[in-house]
Amino acid sequence: MIKYLLGIVIILALIGGAVQFKSTDKDWSLVVNKEIAASSVKTGAVKIYDFVAEMVAKAKKENANEEATPVEAR
Repeated sequence: MIKYLLGIVIILALIGGAVQFKSTDKDWSLVVNKEIAASSVKTGAVKIYDFVAEMVAKAKKENANEEATPVEAR
């Protein structure tokens, strides 16, 4: 479970532009901007939460509509 959460955090940081690739003649490096990474992860988590909350609300609404429909009409 922790592997998946860590993977999600890394993906959100990459998408948000928090990781930069820098290279010189001698070496390569990945630089992580902590502030941008934290902001990316927070924004991504809020968007995912909102999406899931919306899907649950739709499912509850559809379920309520099905229960309200008489059996003969189904």
